[in-house]
Amino acid sequence: MSDLLYLSIRHALHHRVRTAILTLALSVALFLPAIVQTLTVRYETALHARARSTPLVLGARGNRYDLVLSALYFRLSDLEPIPYRALTDLVQQRMGLAIPIHLRFSARGVPIVATSHEYFEVRNLQPARGHLPLRLGDCVLGASAAARLGLAPEDTLFSDQKDAFEIARPPALKMHVVGVLAPAGTPDDDAVFVDIRTAWLLEGLMHGHAPAGSADPRMVMGEIDGNIVLNSAIRELNEITPENAASFHLHADESDLPLTCVLFFPNSDKNATIAKARANTSPTQQMLVPAEVVDDLLAFVFRIKGFLDLIALTLGACVALMTVLVVMLTVRLRAGEMRTLNRIGCARRTSLALHAWELSLILAAAVILAMLAVALAHALLPDLIRTL
Repeated sequence: MSDLLYLSIRHALHHRVRTAILTLALSVALFLPAIVQTLTVRYETALHARARSTPLVLGARGNRYDLVLSALYFRLSDLEPIPYRALTDLVQQRMGLAIPIHLRFSARGVPIVATSHEYFEVRNLQPARGHLPLRLGDCVLGASAAARLGLAPEDTLFSDQKDAFEIARPPALKMHVVGVLAPAGTPDDDAVFVDIRTAWLLEGLMHGHAPAGSADPRMVMGEIDGNIVLNSAIRELNEITPENAASFHLHADESDLPLTCVLFFPNSDKNATIAKARANTSPTQQMLVPAEVVDDLLAFVFRIKGFLDLIALTLGACVALMTVLVVMLTVRLRAGEMRTLNRIGCARRTSLALHAWELSLILAAAVILAMLAVALAHALLPDLIRTL
Protein backbone atom coordinates (compact mmCIF):
# COMPACT_ATOMS: atom_id res chain seq x y z
CA MET A 1 0.00 0.00 0.00
CA SER A 2 2.84 2.40 0.80
CA ASP A 3 4.39 1.72 -2.63
CA LEU A 4 1.14 2.62 -4.37
CA LEU A 5 0.90 5.81 -2.27
CA TYR A 6 4.49 6.72 -3.17
CA LEU A 7 3.85 6.21 -6.89
CA SER A 8 0.63 8.25 -6.71
CA ILE A 9 2.40 11.14 -4.96
CA ARG A 10 5.25 11.11 -7.45
CA HIS A 11 2.84 11.08 -10.41
CA ALA A 12 0.77 13.95 -8.95
CA LEU A 13 3.90 16.01 -8.34
CA HIS A 14 5.21 15.27 -11.85
CA HIS A 15 1.99 16.69 -13.34
CA ARG A 16 1.87 19.56 -10.84
CA VAL A 17 -0.01 22.04 -13.05
CA ARG A 18 -2.85 19.60 -13.73
CA THR A 19 -2.90 18.59 -10.06
CA ALA A 20 -3.00 22.22 -8.90
CA ILE A 21 -5.85 23.17 -11.24
CA LEU A 22 -7.92 20.15 -10.26
CA THR A 23 -7.27 20.76 -6.54
CA LEU A 24 -8.26 24.44 -6.75
CA ALA A 25 -11.42 23.65 -8.71
CA LEU A 26 -12.52 21.04 -6.17
CA SER A 27 -11.66 23.30 -3.23
CA VAL A 28 -13.79 26.15 -4.63
CA ALA A 29 -16.71 23.74 -5.14
CA LEU A 30 -16.38 22.66 -1.49
CA PHE A 31 -15.69 26.15 -0.14
CA LEU A 32 -18.81 27.93 -1.40
CA PRO A 33 -21.51 25.81 0.27
CA ALA A 34 -19.38 25.45 3.41
CA ILE A 35 -18.84 29.20 3.85
CA VAL A 36 -22.48 30.03 3.11
CA GLN A 37 -23.67 27.49 5.68
CA THR A 38 -21.20 28.38 8.42
CA LEU A 39 -21.58 32.15 8.04
CA THR A 40 -25.37 31.85 8.01
CA VAL A 41 -25.29 29.89 11.27
CA ARG A 42 -22.78 32.32 12.77
CA TYR A 43 -24.77 35.43 11.86
CA GLU A 44 -28.10 33.86 12.82
CA THR A 45 -26.74 32.95 16.25
CA ALA A 46 -25.29 36.43 16.80
CA LEU A 47 -28.44 38.23 15.65
CA HIS A 48 -30.73 36.09 17.76
CA ALA A 49 -28.53 36.46 20.84
CA ARG A 50 -28.64 40.27 20.64
CA ALA A 51 -32.36 40.37 19.86
CA ARG A 52 -33.36 37.99 22.65
CA SER A 53 -31.40 40.04 25.17
CA THR A 54 -33.94 42.85 24.68
CA PRO A 55 -37.58 41.78 25.19
CA LEU A 56 -39.34 44.91 23.86
CA VAL A 57 -38.51 48.16 22.06
CA LEU A 58 -40.76 51.23 22.08
CA GLY A 59 -40.41 53.78 19.30
CA ALA A 60 -42.21 55.90 16.75
CA ARG A 61 -44.44 54.26 14.16
CA GLY A 62 -42.67 53.61 10.89
CA ASN A 63 -40.14 51.13 9.56
CA ARG A 64 -39.86 48.43 12.22
CA TYR A 65 -36.53 47.16 10.86
CA ASP A 66 -34.95 50.61 11.24
CA LEU A 67 -36.28 50.88 14.78
CA VAL A 68 -34.93 47.50 15.90
CA LEU A 69 -31.57 47.90 14.15
CA SER A 70 -31.14 51.34 15.69
CA ALA A 71 -32.09 50.13 19.17
CA LEU A 72 -29.89 47.03 19.15
CA TYR A 73 -27.06 47.80 16.74
CA PHE A 74 -26.85 51.63 16.94
CA ARG A 75 -27.46 52.18 13.24
CA LEU A 76 -28.03 55.88 12.61
CA SER A 77 -31.30 56.49 10.74
CA ASP A 78 -33.94 59.17 10.26
CA LEU A 79 -36.38 57.78 12.79
CA GLU A 80 -39.00 60.11 14.19
CA PRO A 81 -38.31 60.79 17.89
CA ILE A 82 -40.68 59.94 20.71
CA PRO A 83 -41.20 62.27 23.71
CA TYR A 84 -39.55 61.64 27.04
CA ARG A 85 -43.00 61.21 28.58
CA ALA A 86 -43.21 57.84 26.79
CA LEU A 87 -40.45 56.68 29.12
CA THR A 88 -41.97 58.22 32.25
CA ASP A 89 -45.34 56.62 31.45
CA LEU A 90 -43.70 53.18 31.33
CA VAL A 91 -41.86 53.87 34.59
CA GLN A 92 -45.07 54.94 36.33
CA GLN A 93 -46.82 51.72 35.28
CA ARG A 94 -44.20 49.77 37.28
CA MET A 95 -44.32 46.78 34.96
CA GLY A 96 -40.61 46.57 34.29
CA LEU A 97 -37.37 48.42 33.62
CA ALA A 98 -37.45 51.16 30.95
CA ILE A 99 -34.16 52.42 29.52
CA PRO A 100 -33.94 55.50 27.25
CA ILE A 101 -31.89 55.50 24.05
CA HIS A 102 -31.02 58.59 22.03
CA LEU A 103 -29.12 57.99 18.79
CA ARG A 104 -28.77 60.90 16.37
CA PHE A 105 -25.18 62.05 16.67
CA SER A 106 -21.66 60.71 16.18
CA ALA A 107 -18.09 61.53 17.13
CA ARG A 108 -15.45 60.97 14.44
CA GLY A 109 -17.83 58.56 12.76
CA VAL A 110 -18.59 56.55 15.93
CA PRO A 111 -22.25 56.61 17.05
CA ILE A 112 -22.98 58.51 20.25
CA VAL A 113 -25.45 56.51 22.35
CA ALA A 114 -27.15 58.50 25.08
CA THR A 115 -28.69 56.33 27.77
CA SER A 116 -28.92 55.76 31.53
CA HIS A 117 -26.73 53.75 33.93
CA GLU A 118 -29.26 50.91 33.89
CA TYR A 119 -28.18 50.14 30.33
CA PHE A 120 -24.71 49.14 31.49
CA GLU A 121 -26.22 46.87 34.13
CA VAL A 122 -28.55 44.95 31.81
CA ARG A 123 -25.81 44.58 29.17
CA ASN A 124 -23.25 43.62 31.84
CA LEU A 125 -20.84 46.33 30.68
CA GLN A 126 -18.04 47.20 33.07
CA PRO A 127 -15.32 49.83 32.63
CA ALA A 128 -11.87 48.33 32.14
CA ARG A 129 -10.38 51.76 32.81
CA GLY A 130 -11.91 54.82 34.43
CA HIS A 131 -15.60 54.97 35.30
CA LEU A 132 -19.06 55.45 33.78
CA PRO A 133 -20.35 58.95 32.89
CA LEU A 134 -21.24 60.89 36.02
CA ARG A 135 -22.00 64.38 34.73
CA LEU A 136 -23.06 66.31 31.66
CA GLY A 137 -20.49 66.07 28.86
CA ASP A 138 -18.78 62.90 30.16
CA CYS A 139 -18.45 59.94 27.81
CA VAL A 140 -17.25 56.35 28.05
CA LEU A 141 -15.92 54.48 25.01
CA GLY A 142 -16.48 50.91 23.90
CA ALA A 143 -13.30 48.84 23.66
CA SER A 144 -13.13 48.87 19.83
CA ALA A 145 -14.08 52.53 19.62
CA ALA A 146 -11.31 53.47 22.04
CA ALA A 147 -8.75 51.51 20.00
CA ARG A 148 -10.02 52.98 16.73
CA LEU A 149 -9.97 56.57 18.01
CA GLY A 150 -6.77 56.13 20.01
CA LEU A 151 -8.31 57.63 23.14
CA ALA A 152 -8.08 56.87 26.85
CA PRO A 153 -9.52 58.32 30.07
CA GLU A 154 -8.71 62.03 30.59
CA ASP A 155 -8.66 62.63 26.80
CA THR A 156 -11.28 64.73 25.02
CA LEU A 157 -13.51 63.97 22.04
CA PHE A 158 -15.48 66.39 19.86
CA SER A 159 -18.88 65.45 18.49
CA ASP A 160 -19.38 65.60 14.73
CA GLN A 161 -21.05 68.80 13.60
CA LYS A 162 -24.46 68.25 11.98
CA ASP A 163 -25.53 70.81 9.42
CA ALA A 164 -22.20 72.59 9.56
CA PHE A 165 -23.52 75.54 7.52
CA GLU A 166 -26.59 76.02 9.73
CA ILE A 167 -25.66 78.86 12.08
CA ALA A 168 -28.56 78.05 14.41
CA ARG A 169 -27.11 74.64 15.24
CA PRO A 170 -25.11 74.37 18.49
CA PRO A 171 -21.32 74.04 18.19
CA ALA A 172 -19.52 70.71 18.34
CA LEU A 173 -19.43 69.50 21.92
CA LYS A 174 -16.09 68.85 23.58
CA MET A 175 -16.71 65.70 25.62
CA HIS A 176 -14.46 64.37 28.37
CA VAL A 177 -13.51 60.68 28.12
CA VAL A 178 -13.90 59.26 31.63
CA GLY A 179 -13.67 55.53 30.91
CA VAL A 180 -13.19 52.66 28.47
CA LEU A 181 -15.45 49.61 28.66
CA ALA A 182 -14.13 46.05 28.78
CA PRO A 183 -14.55 44.15 25.47
CA ALA A 184 -18.01 42.59 25.20
CA GLY A 185 -18.00 41.21 21.65
CA THR A 186 -21.20 43.16 20.86
CA PRO A 187 -22.06 46.46 19.11
CA ASP A 188 -21.45 48.12 22.48
CA ASP A 189 -17.73 47.85 21.71
CA ASP A 190 -18.15 50.28 18.80
CA ALA A 191 -20.04 53.13 20.47
CA VAL A 192 -19.53 56.25 22.55
CA PHE A 193 -21.86 56.35 25.56
CA VAL A 194 -23.06 59.52 27.24
CA ASP A 195 -25.73 60.56 29.72
CA ILE A 196 -29.18 61.18 28.22
CA ARG A 197 -28.96 64.90 29.10
CA THR A 198 -25.85 65.20 26.94
CA ALA A 199 -27.97 64.17 23.94
CA TRP A 200 -30.29 67.11 24.58
CA LEU A 201 -27.24 69.35 24.79
CA LEU A 202 -26.20 68.07 21.35
CA GLU A 203 -29.73 68.72 20.10
CA GLY A 204 -29.47 72.35 21.19
CA LEU A 205 -32.31 71.96 23.69
CA MET A 206 -29.93 72.59 26.58
CA HIS A 207 -27.09 75.06 26.65
CA GLY A 208 -24.84 77.03 28.93
CA HIS A 209 -23.23 80.45 28.72
CA ALA A 210 -21.30 82.87 30.85
CA PRO A 211 -23.25 84.71 33.57
CA ALA A 212 -25.53 87.38 32.11
CA GLY A 213 -24.02 90.01 34.35
CA SER A 214 -20.60 89.54 32.74
CA ALA A 215 -21.89 89.58 29.16
CA ASP A 216 -20.87 92.21 26.61
CA PRO A 217 -23.26 95.19 27.05
CA ARG A 218 -23.96 95.06 23.29
CA MET A 219 -25.62 91.64 23.82
CA VAL A 220 -27.97 92.84 26.54
CA MET A 221 -31.47 93.54 25.21
CA GLY A 222 -32.88 94.72 28.49
CA GLU A 223 -34.00 93.75 31.97
CA ILE A 224 -37.37 92.31 32.99
CA ASP A 225 -38.29 91.87 36.65
CA GLY A 226 -34.65 91.90 37.61
CA ASN A 227 -33.69 89.32 34.95
CA ILE A 228 -31.21 90.28 32.24
CA VAL A 229 -32.39 89.43 28.70
CA LEU A 230 -29.61 88.60 26.21
CA ASN A 231 -29.89 88.51 22.45
CA SER A 232 -29.22 85.39 20.31
CA ALA A 233 -25.64 86.45 19.58
CA ILE A 234 -24.52 85.28 23.03
CA ARG A 235 -21.85 82.62 22.63
CA GLU A 236 -22.84 79.18 23.94
CA LEU A 237 -20.33 77.08 25.83
CA ASN A 238 -19.18 73.88 24.11
CA GLU A 239 -17.38 72.31 27.07
CA ILE A 240 -18.68 71.41 30.50
CA THR A 241 -16.33 72.06 33.39
CA PRO A 242 -16.90 72.08 37.18
CA GLU A 243 -16.89 75.89 37.01
CA ASN A 244 -19.60 76.29 34.36
CA ALA A 245 -21.67 73.11 34.86
CA ALA A 246 -24.33 75.00 36.86
CA SER A 247 -24.96 77.40 33.96
CA PHE A 248 -26.35 74.68 31.67
CA HIS A 249 -30.13 74.62 31.55
CA LEU A 250 -33.03 73.34 29.46
CA HIS A 251 -35.12 75.44 27.12
CA ALA A 252 -37.99 72.96 26.76
CA ASP A 253 -40.44 70.96 28.80
CA GLU A 254 -38.61 67.80 29.89
CA SER A 255 -41.60 65.62 29.00
CA ASP A 256 -41.31 66.76 25.36
CA LEU A 257 -37.59 66.13 25.01
CA PRO A 258 -36.73 63.64 22.22
CA LEU A 259 -35.72 60.00 22.50
CA THR A 260 -34.96 57.59 19.68
CA CYS A 261 -36.50 54.62 21.50
CA VAL A 262 -36.99 52.96 24.86
CA LEU A 263 -35.73 49.48 25.74
CA PHE A 264 -38.30 47.77 27.98
CA PHE A 265 -37.56 44.80 30.23
CA PRO A 266 -40.92 43.65 31.70
CA ASN A 267 -41.25 41.93 35.06
CA SER A 268 -43.40 39.14 33.62
CA ASP A 269 -44.94 37.85 30.41
CA LYS A 270 -48.27 39.30 31.51
CA ASN A 271 -46.78 42.76 31.93
CA ALA A 272 -45.07 42.43 28.57
CA THR A 273 -48.38 41.69 26.88
CA ILE A 274 -50.14 44.57 28.64
CA ALA A 275 -47.38 47.08 27.86
CA LYS A 276 -47.25 46.02 24.22
CA ALA A 277 -51.03 46.24 23.83
CA ARG A 278 -51.17 49.71 25.40
CA ALA A 279 -48.32 51.06 23.32
CA ASN A 280 -49.64 49.69 20.01
CA THR A 281 -52.99 51.44 20.48
CA SER A 282 -51.16 54.75 20.03
CA PRO A 283 -51.34 56.25 16.53
CA THR A 284 -47.78 57.58 16.81
CA GLN A 285 -45.89 54.84 18.70
CA GLN A 286 -45.26 51.12 18.42
CA MET A 287 -43.76 48.48 20.70
CA LEU A 288 -41.93 45.65 18.98
CA VAL A 289 -40.47 42.29 19.98
CA PRO A 290 -36.92 42.42 18.52
CA ALA A 291 -36.68 38.61 18.26
CA GLU A 292 -39.74 38.54 15.97
CA VAL A 293 -38.39 41.32 13.78
CA VAL A 294 -35.01 39.58 13.47
CA ASP A 295 -36.78 36.34 12.52
CA ASP A 296 -38.53 38.18 9.69
CA LEU A 297 -35.23 39.71 8.63
CA LEU A 298 -33.52 36.31 8.61
CA ALA A 299 -36.31 34.90 6.44
CA PHE A 300 -34.98 37.10 3.63
CA VAL A 301 -31.44 35.93 4.38
CA PHE A 302 -32.49 32.28 4.01
CA ARG A 303 -34.08 33.05 0.65
CA ILE A 304 -30.77 34.47 -0.51
CA LYS A 305 -29.00 31.45 1.00
CA GLY A 306 -31.21 29.12 -1.06
CA PHE A 307 -30.17 30.97 -4.21
CA LEU A 308 -26.49 30.77 -3.24
CA ASP A 309 -26.90 27.05 -2.48
CA LEU A 310 -28.29 26.55 -5.98
CA ILE A 311 -25.30 28.35 -7.47
CA ALA A 312 -22.93 26.24 -5.36
CA LEU A 313 -24.72 23.05 -6.41
CA THR A 314 -24.45 24.01 -10.09
CA LEU A 315 -20.77 24.85 -9.67
CA GLY A 316 -20.18 21.56 -7.84
CA ALA A 317 -21.86 19.61 -10.64
CA CYS A 318 -19.69 21.36 -13.24
CA VAL A 319 -16.54 20.67 -11.23
CA ALA A 320 -17.58 17.01 -10.77
CA LEU A 321 -18.05 16.62 -14.54
CA MET A 322 -14.71 18.30 -15.15
CA THR A 323 -13.06 15.97 -12.65
CA VAL A 324 -14.57 12.91 -14.37
CA LEU A 325 -13.31 14.20 -17.72
CA VAL A 326 -9.80 14.77 -16.35
CA VAL A 327 -9.74 11.28 -14.80
CA MET A 328 -10.90 9.68 -18.05
CA LEU A 329 -8.25 11.54 -20.02
CA THR A 330 -5.63 10.59 -17.43
CA VAL A 331 -6.60 6.94 -17.71
CA ARG A 332 -6.22 7.07 -21.48
CA LEU A 333 -2.89 8.89 -21.28
CA ARG A 334 -1.57 6.32 -18.80
CA ALA A 335 -2.80 3.32 -20.77
CA GLY A 336 0.72 2.46 -21.91
CA GLU A 337 2.04 2.77 -18.37
CA MET A 338 -0.70 0.47 -17.08
CA ARG A 339 0.04 -2.14 -19.77
CA THR A 340 3.68 -2.14 -18.70
CA LEU A 341 2.69 -2.67 -15.09
CA ASN A 342 0.39 -5.54 -16.08
CA ARG A 343 3.16 -7.20 -18.08
CA ILE A 344 5.57 -7.14 -15.13
CA GLY A 345 3.00 -8.88 -12.93
CA CYS A 346 0.79 -6.13 -11.40
CA ALA A 347 -2.84 -7.10 -11.05
CA ARG A 348 -5.54 -5.02 -12.73
CA ARG A 349 -6.81 -3.86 -9.39
CA THR A 350 -3.34 -2.39 -8.71
CA SER A 351 -3.71 -0.14 -11.74
CA LEU A 352 -7.15 0.97 -10.51
CA ALA A 353 -5.70 1.55 -7.04
CA LEU A 354 -3.08 3.91 -8.46
CA HIS A 355 -5.80 6.06 -10.03
CA ALA A 356 -7.89 5.90 -6.86
CA TRP A 357 -4.99 6.92 -4.64
CA GLU A 358 -4.10 9.88 -6.83
CA LEU A 359 -7.71 11.08 -6.95
CA SER A 360 -7.99 10.63 -3.16
CA LEU A 361 -4.86 12.69 -2.60
CA ILE A 362 -6.22 15.51 -4.77
CA LEU A 363 -9.58 15.39 -3.00
CA ALA A 364 -7.90 15.43 0.43
CA ALA A 365 -5.79 18.42 -0.57
CA ALA A 366 -8.93 20.19 -1.84
CA VAL A 367 -10.76 19.53 1.46
CA ILE A 368 -7.83 20.87 3.50
CA LEU A 369 -7.56 23.95 1.27
CA ALA A 370 -11.31 24.60 1.52
CA MET A 371 -11.20 24.27 5.33
CA LEU A 372 -8.31 26.74 5.53
CA ALA A 373 -10.21 29.16 3.28
CA VAL A 374 -13.31 28.91 5.50
CA ALA A 375 -11.21 29.56 8.63
CA LEU A 376 -9.55 32.54 6.94
CA ALA A 377 -12.92 33.93 5.88
CA HIS A 378 -14.18 33.66 9.47
CA ALA A 379 -11.14 35.60 10.67
CA LEU A 380 -11.21 38.33 8.00
CA LEU A 381 -14.89 38.89 7.27
CA PRO A 382 -16.43 41.63 9.44
CA ASP A 383 -18.84 40.78 12.21
CA LEU A 384 -22.33 41.31 10.80
CA ILE A 385 -23.84 42.69 14.00
CA ARG A 386 -21.20 45.39 14.11
CA THR A 387 -21.74 46.44 10.50
CA LEU A 388 -25.53 46.72 10.72
